[in-house]
Amino acid sequence: MVGSVLRLDQVLIPEDAPIRFGTDGWRGIIGAEFTFNRLLRAAKAAAAVLYQTYGDGRTPRIIVGYDRRFLAEHCAAVVAELLVSQGYEVWLSSCAAPTPAFSWAVKAEQAIGGLVITASHNPGLYAGLKVKGAFGGSVSTPVTQAIEAQLAQGEPPPVGEAKTDYQVFDPWPSYCAALRTHVDPSPIRAAIAGGKLHVCTDVMHGVAAGGLERLLAWPIEEFRRERDPLFGGGAPEPIGRYLAATQEQLRQQGSATPTVCLVFDGDADRLAVIDGEGVLYTAQEMIPILIDHLAQHSPYRGAVIKSISCSDLVARVAAHHGLAVIETPIGFKYIGDRLLAGEAVLLGGEESGGIGYGHHLPERDALLSALYLLQALVTSGLSVGEYYQQLQVTTNFYSAYDRVDLTLTSVAQRQKLEALLGEHPFTQILDSPVSHWDTIDGYKFHLADGGWLLIRFSGTEPLLRLYCQGKTPEQVQRILQWASQWAVAVAG
Repeated sequence: MVGSVLRLDQVLIPEDAPIRFGTDGWRGIIGAEFTFNRLLRAAKAAAAVLYQTYGDGRTPRIIVGYDRRFLAEHCAAVVAELLVSQGYEVWLSSCAAPTPAFSWAVKAEQAIGGLVITASHNPGLYAGLKVKGAFGGSVSTPVTQAIEAQLAQGEPPPVGEAKTDYQVFDPWPSYCAALRTHVDPSPIRAAIAGGKLHVCTDVMHGVAAGGLERLLAWPIEEFRRERDPLFGGGAPEPIGRYLAATQEQLRQQGSATPTVCLVFDGDADRLAVIDGEGVLYTAQEMIPILIDHLAQHSPYRGAVIKSISCSDLVARVAAHHGLAVIETPIGFKYIGDRLLAGEAVLLGGEESGGIGYGHHLPERDALLSALYLLQALVTSGLSVGEYYQQLQVTTNFYSAYDRVDLTLTSVAQRQKLEALLGEHPFTQILDSPVSHWDTIDGYKFHLADGGWLLIRFSGTEPLLRLYCQGKTPEQVQRILQWASQWAVAVAG
């Protein structure tokens, strides 16, 4: 069930096979699912739907951007050439940049949408296409369904006469200026200069390289700054399995100054943190800190939106500040939909590191989250660990969390697992009775002792994801091991 070698059925994919959009865009293995021909078909259909959805009375302007993956800049260039031949006004990025920078460009330049060549946190074998709406965030499921329908119908007509060329632009200056309107970098810079805080980053070979340095106007040490389309043989995802070397490096470096290493995923829309002792803090720890900080030290108020895989501490901290909590399926597009609904929202977050803000864009933004986290540490004088522990004491809620991903080697395995979960859901997990379960996204089993186990299938990769919250790290690992063994036995 677990493996990393490509299989024949993964690469023998007809050029006319359906293109399906997952939780945030379309992704596929380069040279098999993701080819230039299929990309151009998807881009042409996506542009047509963007025009139909947001183009009423507007210039058919489309932002085209890309990350640092294999051939990404070439994919973006051919997409730009195709779209200008169809009558669109195209702004093509002059460099790789964060996905949220392109979302900002869409909104700031009043475009009808954006197409970003990126596979986000997926391994280097993958490339992908994210579609952004005129509002500056990922398009909703009805829009991606319309794109799939357009693909099935055939090529759409041009929207006007062919343009002579596309416009090249640098997305960084406008994006950085927008982030600085929310967070004044001066106190952070002063804390670093005064030796009160040591800040570094692990950009995981992705587009966040140089980003924090630009924002703070201060030199920042960066790990894995160079471009590597293979991401060191791993994936640009800010989770433990890909961060062991960085954690060890921070431990060996040592520092008398409190250290925070900000870790960004491949397209800089997800964030994690490592301290000077090499301890990893995920969004499960960061989101409660950000809620507490913003509720106390910002002019913004509103509900907190959380995906179902987020820690229950998120709800506890929100309640402490009198904030409503809204729960969604996994995938930031669901949070984005709520951010667009018109109600006041303080922030929305998911356990995988994506966090967005109601006063910015309906889009997760790791660099803005990094600035807010640094601001919280400087304002409080606490380390990440101290701040998190303080929130546990304040709310009288203590828990542990972890996640395991299992690779599925066939569609049949997924079908067997889904069928068994649907027909015979768990009533007990190890020695803990199941009090109830829900199916907002996958199967989430709530335990009588307050913990939970979530079992769901990835929307972008052939993976079964197991999420668990329990009272202790030991309990979490026991439950995840039990669930893994169950999945392997059932899948065969």
